[in-house]
Amino acid sequence: MKKEDILNSLEKDIENISTQKEIIDLKAKYLGKKGMVTELTKNMRDLSDEKRREVGKISNEVKKLVTEKLIEIENKLQAMELTKKLETEKIDVTLPGIELPFGTSNILEKLIEDLENLFMGMGYDVEEGPEVEKDLYNFELLNLPKGHPARDAQDTFYTKDDILLLRSQTSPVQVRTMLKTTEKEPIRIICPGKVYRRDDDDATHSHQFTQIEGLLIDKNISLADLKGTFDVVAKHLFGSDRETRFRPSFYPFTEPSVELDISCFNCGGKGCHICKGTGWITVGGAGLVHPKVLENGGYDSNIWGGFAFGFGAERLAMLKYGITDVRTFYTTDLRNTNTFDRRESE
Repeated sequence: MKKEDILNSLEKDIENISTQKEIIDLKAKYLGKKGMVTELTKNMRDLSDEKRREVGKISNEVKKLVTEKLIEIENKLQAMELTKKLETEKIDVTLPGIELPFGTSNILEKLIEDLENLFMGMGYDVEEGPEVEKDLYNFELLNLPKGHPARDAQDTFYTKDDILLLRSQTSPVQVRTMLKTTEKEPIRIICPGKVYRRDDDDATHSHQFTQIEGLLIDKNISLADLKGTFDVVAKHLFGSDRETRFRPSFYPFTEPSVELDISCFNCGGKGCHICKGTGWITVGGAGLVHPKVLENGGYDSNIWGGFAFGFGAERLAMLKYGITDVRTFYTTDLRNTNTFDRRESE
């Protein structure tokens, strides 16, 4: 078949083209493996070098012309289809748009930010520290020497030869802050952050959780200062009618040590399933900083004193929002998040 024959055939075929499918069929007819253009070169091996060059040149010219023609027709068809679509389809701009759901801050993040703002308003700084910590800061400088029984209660994740570990509390941040204060002066800090313990036996516990610890060091500090601070936090989180109390406890890094209780917000102190009939709910632990911890941090315990406290952010949020499963904090289900948002806005 000659060049003119192929081009004349193409002109006839494109006269009645009206769909994209017909364009595809024509591409196969002319440019496919068994197409008319390909047929021009099927006997190339039997030709002389001079004839082969001539046939190759003609084949390339025909292929180029056919390709350009088909692209031209295809573009015209696409333009016609778009014009027809614009003429027949209409958009009602007065219809309401589709409301898309938006994510929001994690429940724990919101609670931590809320407490950070509260404490900064009282003159506290927010400090951070490494999550992979040295045993020295996590235990020894906090009056927990090797072999101390309280170490077992924390069930720590060690990473290297009992020297490095995943911190089991944010108290190391307090020690680091004391040590870096070269000119010994009052300290007011809170240190929220993730901590890690082998404690995931039920739906209320997790091997990773968030602590919010605080430290105040100054002169002439007493339990009354701690009680006043705790009272502010309790009323801010759980309502102005909340009552607070201390119960004796023990922590190696504080002396004396206390449990922090609030009156039950569900029953008003009468006794219910939430407070287990006692009328009180424990929300954290605290106490006056142990003299040995003060000395380890470079502070003279005969001059300086202070208090420290610690809350579990998950526990505070579970109590505040009525959450029964700690895994709720790590879900991405917007239905859960929206529920807590509505509660805050009420």
